[in-house]
Amino acid sequence: MRSRGGCRSSAGLSAVRSCLLLLFIHMSAPVEARRVRGGRAQTRRVQQQQTPEQQRVEGPESFPLDFTAVESNMDNFMVQVKNLAQSLYPCSAQKLDQDMKLHLLSNLSVTCNDGSSAGFYIKESKGSRRWLLFLEGGWYCFNKQTCSSRYETMRNLMSSTKWPQSRRGTGILSPEPEENPHWWNANMVFIPYCSSDVWSGATPKTEHSDYAFMGSLIIKEVVKELLTKGLDKAKVLLLAGSSAGGTGVLLNVDRVAEQLQAASHRGVQVRGLVDSGWFLDNKQYKATDCLDTVSCAPTEAIKRGVRYWGGLVPESCRQAHVEEEWSCFFGYKVYPTLKSPVFVVQWLFDEAQLTVDNIHLTGQPLHEAQWRYIQNLGQELRSTLRDVPATFAPACLSHELITRTHWMDIQVKGTSLPRALHCWDRSLQSTNSSHGLKKHRTPPSRGCPLHLVDSCPWPHCNPSCPTIRDQLTGQEMTVVQFLKHMGFDVQKMAQQQGMDAKRLLGMLSNGS
Repeated sequence: MRSRGGCRSSAGLSAVRSCLLLLFIHMSAPVEARRVRGGRAQTRRVQQQQTPEQQRVEGPESFPLDFTAVESNMDNFMVQVKNLAQSLYPCSAQKLDQDMKLHLLSNLSVTCNDGSSAGFYIKESKGSRRWLLFLEGGWYCFNKQTCSSRYETMRNLMSSTKWPQSRRGTGILSPEPEENPHWWNANMVFIPYCSSDVWSGATPKTEHSDYAFMGSLIIKEVVKELLTKGLDKAKVLLLAGSSAGGTGVLLNVDRVAEQLQAASHRGVQVRGLVDSGWFLDNKQYKATDCLDTVSCAPTEAIKRGVRYWGGLVPESCRQAHVEEEWSCFFGYKVYPTLKSPVFVVQWLFDEAQLTVDNIHLTGQPLHEAQWRYIQNLGQELRSTLRDVPATFAPACLSHELITRTHWMDIQVKGTSLPRALHCWDRSLQSTNSSHGLKKHRTPPSRGCPLHLVDSCPWPHCNPSCPTIRDQLTGQEMTVVQFLKHMGFDVQKMAQQQGMDAKRLLGMLSNGS
């Protein structure tokens, strides 16, 4: 298959290999041997001064390949490899195609809500044995009324008929090492969400049902097809997801591991990465009737949904919560029953959680009771993460992180999320079996923490939180401006903390 300009992919691969060899030689050769100007002329002058006997004895100058030179800074080295490969690629007018391409499932019986074919986007990375499968999020519907409304307003989340042929990954799906330092070269797979069932359903569309709910089967079928594309030779499979996709990871990570084991691929280490999918089944700030997805209490919506979807939950969790399978959709209840290792990324003040709890941040000042509710939410989330060894929980008001372009900027206790994930990856490398890795806890190495949870009590008290903007003017706001704008009483809070109001303002400004 030819790309624009008539260059063959094999020629590109050959060029990349040549670039790698050139860079190895360049980085490992002695400094004297890397002089660009005058090097060869100087060598000739030295040889002219030597006797024939000396030239025969000493022989030509050698350039040993010393790979230890790059071990201490492998990330920077790989960036240089990529840049050099692209600059010397035969089709130099274009960069290597980095987009993920759409593949619809060959099994036509596994479908989206409306009966159209489900599918996935993929960017293969030949030679890499690391695979990242990402589950898209996007709420859910739980009865005919809410699903029909969803079909009118968010059809791309229920049908594949208008999906684009390609898409570019961002954040942890980015092919750019500057944006994605540890996973940029993995095989990337983006699985669009079109089942509206939090990736749990196994029910086809029939004459008696309006919609199919096959989220769990879509994942199974995607994995089956990827086994023919190199997943069978994988070392690591990271099942990741955001929001409803994050909850989908909790529901399916063990099932994926079992699927690979049943297919005799026991060497693949299956892990989970849950982003903004660790929801609480807490009491709403203000109870309302269950009329739509947003206002319905999380527990009631899921209870109705599980019945409507024919939802599947992990068997171990189902046995732990007999006749209350809906409990398995909440992270702190399903997590203890899982066998696969899971890393949890969760904002302590998650906007989606606040929305279903009927706290609406519309720009109007909040009442004191609402402020207390928000603070208590942060405390509740923090307590549910206490026994999760690998977690990243900033005290920010936001939703979703791992596919954001700014995901490298957020820090907890001085550690970024990519760094924390890299530490987690290293802590799991000493074990080869894919199942049961969660039980194997290698102590984190010095400077490589895994349990990162903010302790400050207010939204955006972490100075690295995403930028806040006024919803009316669009202007950026400082933390103090944001808190005052939302009705935060600095004087009263300072009295409660037993300190001067100016000191409290200073601490908030500095992120203390």
